Amino acid sequence: MPAETIAGIATSRLAAFAAREAEAYAKRRPKSAKALAKGAGVFLGGVPMHWMADWPMPHLPLVARAHGARIEDIDGIKLDDFCLGDTGSMFGHSPGPVAKAIRHQARRGLTYMLPTEAALEAGQLLTDRFGNFRWQIATTATDANRFALRVARAITGKPKVLVFNGCYHGTVDDTFVSLENGRTVNSPGLLGQVADLTQTAVCCEFNDLAGVETALAQGDVAAILTEPVMTNSCMVLPEAGFHDGLRQLSMKCGALLIMDETHTISSGLGGYTRVHSLRPDIFVVGKCVAGGMPTAVWGLTDETAKRYEAVNANRPSGRSGMGTTLSANPMQFACLVANLSQVMTPENYAHMEKLAERLSHGLAAIIDRHRAPWHVVRVGARVEFICAPGPLKNGTEAGFAHHPQVEAAIHTGLINRGTLIAPFHNMMLISPATKKAQVDRLIASFDAILSDLLKAD
Repeated sequence: MPAETIAGIATSRLAAFAAREAEAYAKRRPKSAKALAKGAGVFLGGVPMHWMADWPMPHLPLVARAHGARIEDIDGIKLDDFCLGDTGSMFGHSPGPVAKAIRHQARRGLTYMLPTEAALEAGQLLTDRFGNFRWQIATTATDANRFALRVARAITGKPKVLVFNGCYHGTVDDTFVSLENGRTVNSPGLLGQVADLTQTAVCCEFNDLAGVETALAQGDVAAILTEPVMTNSCMVLPEAGFHDGLRQLSMKCGALLIMDETHTISSGLGGYTRVHSLRPDIFVVGKCVAGGMPTAVWGLTDETAKRYEAVNANRPSGRSGMGTTLSANPMQFACLVANLSQVMTPENYAHMEKLAERLSHGLAAIIDRHRAPWHVVRVGARVEFICAPGPLKNGTEAGFAHHPQVEAAIHTGLINRGTLIAPFHNMMLISPATKKAQVDRLIASFDAILSDLLKAD
């Protein structure tokens, strides 16, 4: 009788490997363990932000410093960083031009709710990089997506947003819906959710144009909110013709198309939208756009901006429901200018994509050699190994391809061998600071781990 397996790995071997790696991890980090025991109790759940508890290690490391594509904890352990703040530091930790801009602006004020000359320069650079949009600045992509939806509803007079099953667009309430037997339902696990989100959202499968057309035919959808590539589960690529079809359907049915490029900015200069000539009505990008400074931008096409301005001009006085006091602060503009002009360059993207291709091919070759039922996906500088056959078609398939036990064991194994990847999925990013040697170390470590996990008993 064959042994029980998960993703092609015997569960007994997986458990033994995970236990060994956890012990090795903890043994090397006594300072972090001691410091956490002393000071973490004041935080809810022992962490300053709840998702920090999602890392798979026995306990968190405490970071001492990070620079470029390296991160070091208080125990003096240095790691090649391919997580890069889950895209927040995609251009490396503290890029030189951004760090210089922060020091310069810090002497001139941090926030004052008024623009600077740098704001005007940032606006032009945003247009140069991403296309001809009318820009607004937010603090997070969550804010930007929320504001974009409010604009879409104001313009169209329709209540609903269409999202794709398995999506993530920040903590925008309306997007937390799922498909259950073909019906839109509130996503499971939502804390404090009292509203029926199906009144303001409809859920479809990614790559399912027929399903999108059926949903739009109801006539109540203000906007389609999507990533060009699904990135927040196991990565799902668009099938040929999907984005063209989505654009045509949105125009036919009077729904705005919002493209959230917060992760797919890895695709190349200008993001997936510019690289692949997509035509959204509203464009959103956050995380790394200002080199790690909390910043997001959202832009409207000329036509969409005119429609919004007409609605806005005739609305009653009162709060619009958009904007936060700390958004569009001078520090954001200083960092945007530095990052857009000196870091987000064709040369840096070329470097990132070259090494990402090397990483993708290296991991795929190892998977093939070990005959693991897995596959590798790449979008520009973003690479992901998925512990299931592929390619994946939609969010439902992505959910089934996610194997937390396997991924947690591999992540800890990689950390013990000097590499950090994203904790929520098997995502790896290449930054302008990433070196070929770091990529090769990751490939070699991955090979060693699979050799252990898939070794015959």
